[in-house]
Amino acid sequence: MKKGLSDLPTERPRIPRTVWALGLVSLFMDVSSEMIHALLPLFLTASLGASVALVGLIEGVAESTAAIVKVFSGYLSDRLGRRKPLILIGYALGAVSKPFFALAGAPAMVFTARFADRIGKGMRGAPRDALVADVTPEAIRGRAYGLRQAMDTVGAFVGPLLAIALLTLFANDMRMVFWFAVIPGALAVLCVLLGVEDRVSGTDEEVARPPIRWRDLRRLDRAYWVVVVIGVVFTLARFSEAFLVLKTHEAGLPLALAPLVLVVMNVVYAVGAYPAGAWSDSAHPSTLLLCGLGTLMGADLTLAIAPGVWGALAGIALWGLHLALTQGLFSKLVAERAPEMLRGSAFGLFNLATGLAMLVSSLLAGLVWDRAGAAATFVVGAIFAGLAAVLLGAFALKRAARDPS
Repeated sequence: MKKGLSDLPTERPRIPRTVWALGLVSLFMDVSSEMIHALLPLFLTASLGASVALVGLIEGVAESTAAIVKVFSGYLSDRLGRRKPLILIGYALGAVSKPFFALAGAPAMVFTARFADRIGKGMRGAPRDALVADVTPEAIRGRAYGLRQAMDTVGAFVGPLLAIALLTLFANDMRMVFWFAVIPGALAVLCVLLGVEDRVSGTDEEVARPPIRWRDLRRLDRAYWVVVVIGVVFTLARFSEAFLVLKTHEAGLPLALAPLVLVVMNVVYAVGAYPAGAWSDSAHPSTLLLCGLGTLMGADLTLAIAPGVWGALAGIALWGLHLALTQGLFSKLVAERAPEMLRGSAFGLFNLATGLAMLVSSLLAGLVWDRAGAAATFVVGAIFAGLAAVLLGAFALKRAARDPS
């Protein structure tokens, strides 16, 4: 008997158009942000006279601010049942903050601009990550997060390349580079307006669903909180990429080539993000996370020990690989372990916890750098990565594997 069409094997679902649009939005905003961030540590220390500890403080407060805002934006997107308005506000605020970096005459103004920029990141981050899960079939969710992360990271190395070209063109005038960063930021906002479609409620019952309440968050079960603990421990093992820029400059990289640090890191990150996402659709998460921690330990030790610019760049490439292995995976784990109606809140809480951990790790890194030097900073990072690997292997991942999704 011949098989009918219904008996034929089904093809893998395609990644939705909205995921591609969000990837393009992320690409443009990262071009804009990384044109600035690739130079910001040197702008603060060389042009504005800030200490490395102050750089760590600014970066840590900025990232923890984004994390705190993500809690409220994620919850609000769940309560409203819509993601796009908050995504649009977040990207618009990020774009508006860019001119203030060019106008800054003191570290305080850089701090204010960075603070506003990270509020924008917090506004958009949790709703965006939840929207990816909302519109993507579960079978390809790892690929969807990997794709968005890869496109985001393409922007993260195109931005520093543009910064290098503009520094050459304008004789190392960092403020002029900051002005040019306004253009891709505006393009990102335009892409949100024209390309991103909000999640669609498929039934009248879903449309009429009442807003969630704070006590509904108790539905986030143990499996979800295990992922949060893993994320916190993991984040304590690394710190802001600003220290990578400072390390390579200390090793002898000229100012005009300082953005090359983020180019190297993000090329590796972009190339690895989608394959790692595809791998996460079939592999146990412990495999990727432990590989990621091992790679992070290797990156820290290379940055601490390997001499010269080439040694630093080798460590930075390993740093990019560990990001590729882990960042999309964490998004997938949060999406899978949270009820659909609480996804925005779940992403917000996860990012709050890891953002506060980033604040602690960046402050510690700045203090160690000022007191004991760059090598000691990365040795401490390697120690934390080793402790995290022991903890994950002995406790968290084994228990997470036994919990129902």
